[in-house]
Amino acid sequence: MIKLDEIQKRLLREVADLHQVPEGAYNIRSNGQSAGRQSTANIEITPKTDVSGLEIRIKPGTKRESVHIPVVMTESGLTEVVYNDFYIGDDADVTIVAGCGIDNCGNQDSQHDGIHRFFVGKNAHIRYVEKHYGSGDGKGKRILNPVTEVYQEAGSSVEMEMVQIKGVDDTVRTTKATLKEDARLVVRERLMTHGEQRAVSVYEVSMNGAGASADVVSRSVARDSSYQKFDAKLVGNAACNGHTECDSIIMDHGRILAVPGLEANHVDAALVHEAAIGKIAGDQIIKLMTLGLTEQEAEEQIVNGFLK
Repeated sequence: MIKLDEIQKRLLREVADLHQVPEGAYNIRSNGQSAGRQSTANIEITPKTDVSGLEIRIKPGTKRESVHIPVVMTESGLTEVVYNDFYIGDDADVTIVAGCGIDNCGNQDSQHDGIHRFFVGKNAHIRYVEKHYGSGDGKGKRILNPVTEVYQEAGSSVEMEMVQIKGVDDTVRTTKATLKEDARLVVRERLMTHGEQRAVSVYEVSMNGAGASADVVSRSVARDSSYQKFDAKLVGNAACNGHTECDSIIMDHGRILAVPGLEANHVDAALVHEAAIGKIAGDQIIKLMTLGLTEQEAEEQIVNGFLK
């Protein structure tokens, strides 16, 4: 394994909660190359030969194992596109931890675009965690444009945790999912932007089988002059249940756009969208200030609790 410097180690802690080499299968990518890779008896990680990226194959019936594939970048001006395909066998139950951290102290933009495809077998369950983080005092931007495609077989279940709390200047997150009968998708997005940052989240979920369900919920905070867009579309092509929700706090001169999309192509497709955008309630701040907090500390407490 390539030795990582202190900045790279800090980024790994932020995006993957890694304080040491993880147990189980992993691939750590640093500045465009593999810094370490390990497969297990049930999880095989192999590099692609035609493009930059990996194939991760998880054997049917694999239980209580994990895969870590974090990316860290500390070179200003580095731009890369990585293609990772996950093949999850029937009845498997695993956790997959991804994410990217960029520390840019230079004047050139740094960008990582990860294209992930998940082929989830019958009755399999995966928990997928993707965290984005940016740092560095350079004028160059930290840009992340992840694309996630999910193909779920009958009875499968996918839980996705998408987190971006600090330091990413520009991002377009695109997630598309196709669900067969009795498949279930749950997405929990947490997002905060500040300064002049821009964040766009696009979700499109097609429920093609009877009994399929999707629950896509975003909680976000837009501070300073940042901009956010939440664009969620549910397509019900069978007797199914779908729910999307955007719950946002707007502060300073922030801007937020919520775009609902519901398409019912079956009489028993039940689809719901909820959206709420507003500022922090004054009585919440006053209550915390009576406990000894300053107004700024009260705001931070409220925001931190909201994004948990």
